[in-house]
Amino acid sequence: MQFGIFTVGDVTTDPTTGQTVSEHDRIKAMVTIARKAEEVGLDVFATGEHHNPPFVPSSPTTMLGYVAAQTSKLILSTSTTLITTNDPVKIAEDFAMLQHLADGRVDLMMGRGNTGPVYPWFGKDIRQGIALAVENYALLHRLWHEDVVDWEGKFRTPLRGFTSTPRPLNGVPPFVWHGSIRSPEIAEQAAYYGDGFFANHIFWPKEHFMALVNLYRQRFEHYGHGSADQAIVGLGGQAFMRKNSQDAIKEFRPYFDNAPVYGHGPSLEEFMDETPLSVGSPQEVIEKTLTFREHFGDYQRQLWLVDHAGLPVKTVLKQLDLLGEEVVPVLRKEMAINRPAHVPDGPTQPVLENSR
Repeated sequence: MQFGIFTVGDVTTDPTTGQTVSEHDRIKAMVTIARKAEEVGLDVFATGEHHNPPFVPSSPTTMLGYVAAQTSKLILSTSTTLITTNDPVKIAEDFAMLQHLADGRVDLMMGRGNTGPVYPWFGKDIRQGIALAVENYALLHRLWHEDVVDWEGKFRTPLRGFTSTPRPLNGVPPFVWHGSIRSPEIAEQAAYYGDGFFANHIFWPKEHFMALVNLYRQRFEHYGHGSADQAIVGLGGQAFMRKNSQDAIKEFRPYFDNAPVYGHGPSLEEFMDETPLSVGSPQEVIEKTLTFREHFGDYQRQLWLVDHAGLPVKTVLKQLDLLGEEVVPVLRKEMAINRPAHVPDGPTQPVLENSR
């Protein structure tokens, strides 16, 4: 099983100091956090894609290419790549290039995004969101699996005898996750192709995401890719830790209350009770994360959001120390207990022997 972190790359004022980092410092901090993730033994670093304030990661492949040059083991991924507003030809080219630069340590998560205004910025209609996701990924899949493509669809100009370059590394395209917080159509799409499904269950109660994951598992089996429990599932989560829970809650509360994604809504206690948010001691994070297996079955990838809401870099790095030293080693051991042999491990890509 794979463990890692994802970032949404927000530039948020620290509510305890009133200070706001520059975009430059936030971008550099994301690189520092990625390097730290590898240092403490995590498996995955994933960055979101956003094109609106207060977020900065508008070019994930640029970020991940830079991180690739400074790491040697970390799987580099996205959370998510906007399949609706990006040209699938450009996605095919950019991530194949990243594959070569990272010696194969690359996968990506496709998603529609949750920012409505982004669609017209890129000449798209949000009312066509699902149709765009389905058609654009159908083209991307062909571009990576066929050397020469003829294509005609609804949302872009036709292609005739087109070859996407560079070709995927060693002929193996990056592994694809399809991420969703609300759309059964995306779970169906992931199942149809035999790809992974990532339920970023950070906002809503577990029952909502259990329904999506169960649908994906059933349809994965329906399409003949394996049994339902062999489907490739990833889960999101959020954590903030200190040695004792009282200190963690006291320190995190102002960040939670002012967070751009969920501040000024339910209380911290309500959010902790109803969603995967874990604020407390490392043991409490372990215990809550272990319940995910009870709700979703054996799964392949667990990512946490740890660097948002204006948290200082030094605080985030301490969170990574706690994840790497106290949380993940226990979870690796516990998640392996009674895991059926036929359930696959997390997806990896062939890595070149001359990798760093």
